[in-house]
Amino acid sequence: MSSDSTKKTVLVAAGVCFVCAILVSSTTVSLAPKQTANKTLDRVQNILAAGDVKANGEDPNQVYKEKIKPVIIEVESGKILDKSEYTADLNPEKFDIKKIVNIPEYTYQIPSSEDDAGIKKRPKYMVIYEVMGENDNVEKYIFPIYGKGLWSTLYGFIALDKELKVIKGLTFYEHGETPGLGGEVDNPKWKESWKGKNAFDEDEKVIIQVIKGKVDQGSPQADHQIDGLSGSTLTTRGVDNLVRYWLSENGYGPFLKSMRKAEGDHEKI
Repeated sequence: MSSDSTKKTVLVAAGVCFVCAILVSSTTVSLAPKQTANKTLDRVQNILAAGDVKANGEDPNQVYKEKIKPVIIEVESGKILDKSEYTADLNPEKFDIKKIVNIPEYTYQIPSSEDDAGIKKRPKYMVIYEVMGENDNVEKYIFPIYGKGLWSTLYGFIALDKELKVIKGLTFYEHGETPGLGGEVDNPKWKESWKGKNAFDEDEKVIIQVIKGKVDQGSPQADHQIDGLSGSTLTTRGVDNLVRYWLSENGYGPFLKSMRKAEGDHEKI
């Protein structure tokens, strides 16, 4: 093959690569808004599902705007941030757990003795969601939760009633657990079994528990126990640990305590 022929071949190959690169880049840029919109819609749908808020054929984004009020809390104190304290990262509509947990000023390193969820660090602030009812009253609260399963970190939401004692819903929107085993966290029947379960006892101690095997419905503990995932002991244990962690004093406990106190003071008036 002559040098001219080789040169032409290289030029043609380079040209093809250049054109392909332009096409791929253009496609990525053009699809970015759609991907962002789809990601937002997925988050909205999971929040509504956790709070058992029905869209009934309506646009989920519109239902979210009408029924859900997001607020940011300081996890350690339970304090609700004023909007004047919001920043580009501490913004309810743009809050990203994976991003914010890697910003040192917003990150709390969890001592191993407290790290039941196996996450090593958590945001100092979290966005939570109030489900609004008539007369602008809060009907439920929805909390983001996450923690280690067998193969992955599971991300989801758990909802509590307005008294912050009974579970009203649970969903996981991201995980990498084994389909048919740990992946059964996506099973609608299993998620439905969480509704109505007591998360706390009369002393506000966390009692919700995902057990190994089936719940004995005749047991006094049945009102706060959830069936384990068949064939997936470690995912079952992971879900139990992460839920209990986020409902404990190391998670949303300070917020739960302050809101219960505020509700109690309101009832006395």
